[in-house]
Amino acid sequence: MAKAVRTRKAANAKAADCARASQTATVIDEYLAQLPEPTRAALEKLRETIRAAAPTATETISYQLAAFRHEGMPVAFGAAANHCGFYVMSGTVLQGFRDELALYKTSKGTIRFTPDRPLPSALVKRIVKTRIAENHARLVQRAKRAAARKQPPSE
Repeated sequence: MAKAVRTRKAANAKAADCARASQTATVIDEYLAQLPEPTRAALEKLRETIRAAAPTATETISYQLAAFRHEGMPVAFGAAANHCGFYVMSGTVLQGFRDELALYKTSKGTIRFTPDRPLPSALVKRIVKTRIAENHARLVQRAKRAAARKQPPSE
């Protein structure tokens, strides 16, 4: 029973660290610095992979998550007490990666993983690039609609 109490206390402390990081950080470096190991290392690797796939994206903290902006917000990541999350900010993208994500818990736009089973870098890069393409296509469509509204009616 003492082991269970120690395990519960450790989990509660980790949850408190993750919550504190998401509430007080203003830049990704601060967010990561407040996380316990090995969560920090897993998310630092994820960050590097995202940067490699989207070198022109800017980093920010949004919705208490470490996020990236490039023609919208393609992806974000964060830590919880018992897992890490990779947030794809899209309800459609993950469907195309269903088979590759079979080993991970997923929802409509979220992939949950643990530091001891991180996401493969090649998969992360493909997901990020897919999201950037999706954001770009959305912006092109908006521009076309706006241009069509500005044109005077033809006689």
